[in-house]
Amino acid sequence: MNSVPFSLRRTWLIALNTLREAARQKLFAFLLLLALGLVLGARWFRDFNFGAPELKFLADCGFGAMAFFGAALTIAATAQLFFSEIENRTALTLLAKPVWRTEFVVGKFLGVAALAAAFCGLLTVLLAAVLWWREGQLMEEFSENFAQGRAVSYGLLALAGFMQWLKLAVLAAFALLVASFAQTQLFTVVTGFFILVICHLQYLAQDAYARSGSWLGQMVGGFIAGIFPNFQVFALADSLAAADAPPAAHVARVAIYALGYIVVACGLAVFSFRQREI
Repeated sequence: MNSVPFSLRRTWLIALNTLREAARQKLFAFLLLLALGLVLGARWFRDFNFGAPELKFLADCGFGAMAFFGAALTIAATAQLFFSEIENRTALTLLAKPVWRTEFVVGKFLGVAALAAAFCGLLTVLLAAVLWWREGQLMEEFSENFAQGRAVSYGLLALAGFMQWLKLAVLAAFALLVASFAQTQLFTVVTGFFILVICHLQYLAQDAYARSGSWLGQMVGGFIAGIFPNFQVFALADSLAAADAPPAAHVARVAIYALGYIVVACGLAVFSFRQREI
C-alpha cells in the first residue's frame, strides 16, 4: 500500500463505521443502562440526609459507575469490534482496497475512543444534573452549610469526566495492542482486565519494591512503572470545590502523559498488525 498515501479521511471513515457498529451492540446499551440506573438511583440517597458531604458521596458513586462500566465497555468493545472484522473477513476485504493497516488500526482506536467519550459525556451530564438537583434541596434544608452558595464546582466535575475519558482512551489503546496479536477475543478481554488491574495497582507495587531496599526490586518496580501507566494520576482532588481544582499545568501534564501512552500503544499495535496474517 506504499503507492497510496496515508489518508486521514479513510481513517475517519473507519472510525465512524466502528462507532456505528459499537452503538448497535447490545453490550453498549446494557452497560449504559446499568450506569445510568446507578447514577439516577443516587437521587434516592436524599432520604439519608447526609448534609453537604452527601454531594461528594453521590459524585463518587457516579464516577465509580463511569470507571467500572466504562472500562468493561472499552475492553469488550475493542475486542469485539476488532475480531468481528477478522472473523467475518471484512478486514481482508477492506485491506484489499487502497487502505493502510495503519489506517485500519488508528480508525478502530478512534471509534472506540469516541464511544468512550460519548459514554463519559452522557454520564457526566446526567451526574451534574442529579447533583444540581440534590444540591438545591440541601441548600433549602441545610442553608447554614451553603452560606457561600453552591458548593460543587461543575467545571471541576466536567474536568473529572474528561480525566475518566483519558483513562479509558489509554485502556482502549492497550486493549487494541493486545488484539493486534491475540488469536482469540476471550484472550484479549481477559488480558485487558489484567492490564486494567495492573494500571490501577502498579503504584502500590512500585512503593513496596522501593521500600524493600533491594536493587532488584527497585528495578522491577521501575520496569512496571515504565511499561504500564499509573491510572491514579487521572484522579482529581477529594473535594469538588472550585478552590481544590488542579492547576492547568497539572492537567496538561496528565493529558500529555495519556497521549504518550496512546501513541506508543497504537504504534506498537500498528507494527504488530502489519506482521499478522489475516
